[in-house]
Amino acid sequence: MAAFQPHMGVDYATMRNEVRGPGRHDAVSRLSPYLRRRLVTEPEVIGAAIAAHGAEPSAKFIQEVLWRGYFKGWLERRPQVWTAYATGLKADLAALSDDPNLTARLAAAETGETGLACFDAWAQELTCTGYLHNHARMWFASIWIFTLGLPWRLGADFFYRHLLDGDPASNTCSWRWVAGLHTRGKPYEARAWNIAQFTGGRFAPLEEDLAQDITGLMDEEPEGLPEVQPLRPVTAPKTGVPTAVLLTEEDCSVGPADLAALDIRVAARLRSSALRSPRPVSAAISAFEEGALADTAMRAAIDTEKRDAGSPEALADWVHAAGASQIALPYVTVGPLADWTAQARPALEARGITVAEWQRDWDALVWPYATAGFFKVKKRLPDILHAAGLT
Repeated sequence: MAAFQPHMGVDYATMRNEVRGPGRHDAVSRLSPYLRRRLVTEPEVIGAAIAAHGAEPSAKFIQEVLWRGYFKGWLERRPQVWTAYATGLKADLAALSDDPNLTARLAAAETGETGLACFDAWAQELTCTGYLHNHARMWFASIWIFTLGLPWRLGADFFYRHLLDGDPASNTCSWRWVAGLHTRGKPYEARAWNIAQFTGGRFAPLEEDLAQDITGLMDEEPEGLPEVQPLRPVTAPKTGVPTAVLLTEEDCSVGPADLAALDIRVAARLRSSALRSPRPVSAAISAFEEGALADTAMRAAIDTEKRDAGSPEALADWVHAAGASQIALPYVTVGPLADWTAQARPALEARGITVAEWQRDWDALVWPYATAGFFKVKKRLPDILHAAGLT
C-alpha cells in the first residue's frame, strides 16, 4: 500500500485501464487479494489515498475501492441471487456429462486453447498467477459469454476457483454485469479496438473474431431487478460468556481489541477455500488463505488450531467440547461460507450455542445504500467518507 500510495491520484485515474501483461501491472495497486480478506482495510487504503493526494484527485481510486463494498452490500440485500447462482452452477456442471461438445469447449477455454490469442493468454495468466487486470476480466467474461457461447456461471466459477481476490459478491455481480443481468439489458461488449488500444497493441483481434450485436442474457431472469431484502440482524459477541473464536478469510482485521473482553476457551483458523466450488479450487488460493489466517492469529495474539470447513455439525461438537456457549467470528457475508454456517446453526442452537459476529463500521456505512445501481452509493460517498472519519 505504501509503495503504491504515490500513484493513487492522477496516475491511477489516467492509467488504470492499461493492461500491460503479467508482471507489469504497475498502473494498478494489486491490493485486491489483501482488501478481499481485510489484511488491509478499506478505510486504511482510502485514508492513504486522501493523505497523499486529497479526496478529489484520488476520487477514481476511492471509487474503485468502494465498488467492492457496494457489491457486498448489493448481494447482502439480495441473497436469493447467490442461491440462484449456486443452484444454476450445479445444473450447468451436471449438463456437461450429457454434452461432450460443451465439455470440450469449456476445457479449451479454461486451458487457453481456443485459438483467440488474447483470451488464451488471459486464461493462462489467471491459472498461473491467480490474478487478472480488471479490464482484462471484463473482456474475458464478455468473450466467454457472447463469443464462445459458454454458460456465464461456469465462467464465474472458473474465476472464483483461481482468483486470489475472488469473493462471492464481486465475482458473481461482475459476471452478471457483463452478461447484462446486473444492469438489465446493458451487457459489456468486448471490442477489438478497445483491446488493441489498452493492451498497447500486444493483442489485435479482428472485429469479426468477436461477437457483434450483443443483447445480454435478459431471458434468464424475470424482468426487473431482484427484490431488495432487509439487512439481516447481527448479534455482537457478549462479554463474560465462554466463547469459541473462529477466524476466517472473510475478515482478517480481527485484533486484540476485538478479543480483549471475551472469555475465550478455544480458537481456530477455519480453512474454507474449498467451499468456493464443487470443482477443485486452486492450491494457490488455499495457500494464500492459510497464510492470511496465520498472520491474523499472530496479530491478534491468540493461540489457534487449524480446522477445515468440513461437516457443519462438527463445528457444534468442537464448540460444545470446549465448554463454550458462544461462537464469535467476523461477519460472514452472503456466499459459500455463509451457506456452511447456516447449515451449522441448527446443531449449534440445539446445544444452546449462540452465533455472534463482529460487523465493521465500513460495511454499516455502505450497505444501506446498496439497493440499486452503483451511482446511488457513489452519490453518498462524501457522507460515507465523513462518517468514517476520513475527511
